[in-house]
Formats: sequence, C-alpha cells, structure tokens
Amino acid sequence: MPKHTPSPVADPSLRPVVAAIAIVLREGRVLLVQRANPPDAGRWGFPGGKIEGGETVREAAVRELKEETGIVGEAQSVLTALDAFDRDGQGRLRRHFVLVAVVCRWITGEPAADDDALDARWFPLAELEAGMLPLSIDVAAVARQAATLSSENAATS
Repeated sequence: MPKHTPSPVADPSLRPVVAAIAIVLREGRVLLVQRANPPDAGRWGFPGGKIEGGETVREAAVRELKEETGIVGEAQSVLTALDAFDRDGQGRLRRHFVLVAVVCRWITGEPAADDDALDARWFPLAELEAGMLPLSIDVAAVARQAATLSSENAATS
C-alpha cells in the first residue's frame, strides 16, 4: 500500500479531529441543520460534532442530534466516514475533521435549531439531489446511501 504524503500546505503537527454526524430519515425526508460556524458556516449538513473523551461514536451522534435539533433519536449503525478540510484563503489546512456518519432512528421531537445550528429542518431527499441548497460536502450522497440502506433493511424485515 502506498504511503500517504500530506498536502505540502498542511502543518505536519495538525491532527485530525474525530466527530460524529447523525443521519435521520423520516417519511422520505432527511434532517439537516444550517451550520453557524466554520468550516461550513451557512451550509446545510447533518447534525453532529466532536466526540467527547470516553463517549462512543453512537453516543456522540445521539447527543449532538439532541443538542442541535431537539430531536431524540436512537443510533442504529455506522454508515461511513468522511474527511472535511477547513482551509484558509491561501489553501493552508487549518483543521481536518473525520466525520463518522451514524444512521439514527427518529424517536420524538420536531426540529428546533440550538447549540451551533442556525436552522434545522426536514428536507425531501429529491431536494438535496436538485442541487438548490448550499450543502456541506457529500450530504446528498450520504443521505442517498442511508435511504438505500433503510429501504433494503425494510425489504428484508
């Protein structure tokens, strides 16, 4: 396996920050929050945040879901992991996040933005695919992947 060479603009002392994101589907819609803070301020993405010491990925996803939206959910499965890079105006890496996507089942609540979210809403999956919303990287693809997994699980149940 070839050795990974970091970007020449990356600070070699910079370590990735691990975070959990909650993917919640309900009645053909996906829950998204509008980010208040960089790196994706103003963009729509999944509720989530840094994993605290001693906390599992699933616990972090459920906690962040509740903190950012007021929605109570139950973690079901880890779907994928994504890299998110925050760069300055010269392209230098400021922060590197590894986002672990956790599919969560909606239990109760309606979205109300809180914590570091400007807004929180349910969106039809087709609206994400249409490209009209300013989305964080890979949001539409991850939502589609979660929807496919959910429909496959429903078919085998």
